[in-house]
Amino acid sequence: MTKIIEEELLEIRELTIDDLAAVFHLGERLFTSDFSPSMYRTWDEYEITTLFNSDNELCLVAELDGEIVGFALGTTVDKVNSAWKYGYLVWIGVRPGLQKGGAGHKLFAELRKRMVEQGVRMIVIDTDADNEAGINFFKKQGFGNIQKHVYMTLNLSRPRQRRKSSRS
Repeated sequence: MTKIIEEELLEIRELTIDDLAAVFHLGERLFTSDFSPSMYRTWDEYEITTLFNSDNELCLVAELDGEIVGFALGTTVDKVNSAWKYGYLVWIGVRPGLQKGGAGHKLFAELRKRMVEQGVRMIVIDTDADNEAGINFFKKQGFGNIQKHVYMTLNLSRPRQRRKSSRS
């Protein structure tokens, strides 16, 4: 069951160094191989610390009654020879049971506002093609122009099977 969060009780603020462990552990619960078996980015402490150290003003948390219940981690990209500055929402997550309660929307709205203030002209996200909840969330935030792309993996932990030779 989804709990609707009373807007005045939910605080959206910048991630602090003291929040890193709580965000990391919440992400561990959310971004598992069950969530996305072919996820090309892995959820680890490097993801959070790199974004926190490079774009901390785009690393946000949602706090409810003193507890972190969600986060959004973003960055910006300046492309060489381009007049455009891009925003990239790398991760967004809300604690199970509170999803669809408004925290994700508030996190994204604040992230968007901050990106606009930094001169971002387009925000890019990516998600697994099977992540219907995520795709619906992003559509509600105004995203469109869904692009499908080929994504391939090679699992190096499995022994390689040799093809049978046509020579006998």
